[in-house]
Amino acid sequence: MNDEKQEEPTQQPSEPESGNGLDPDKPPFDMDLLKYFIKIMRTVVVGFFWMMINVFLGLYLGFGVPEESTPGRMLFFYPWLIISLAALIYFFWRMWRKKEKEP
Repeated sequence: MNDEKQEEPTQQPSEPESGNGLDPDKPPFDMDLLKYFIKIMRTVVVGFFWMMINVFLGLYLGFGVPEESTPGRMLFFYPWLIISLAALIYFFWRMWRKKEKEP
């Protein structure tokens, strides 16, 4: 038996690499994934904003409630609701119809 301890080789600290730490030429995350996430967030925010506008007009101001509204207000509100919904669906359709490349 050998009583002498063998020294383990110590690792020299290497210089930090740029990017994601693995490949200096590759970005730190997938840009296609980021674009997909932005589309999702844009859909949620625009849809929520559209809903809040229509809840404010229809319920808070009473344009959509027959007991609280006049026929003129209702003639303004319901066509606005249908036209803006059609525009929202068209906007979402235009945004999501572009095909993304397969991973």
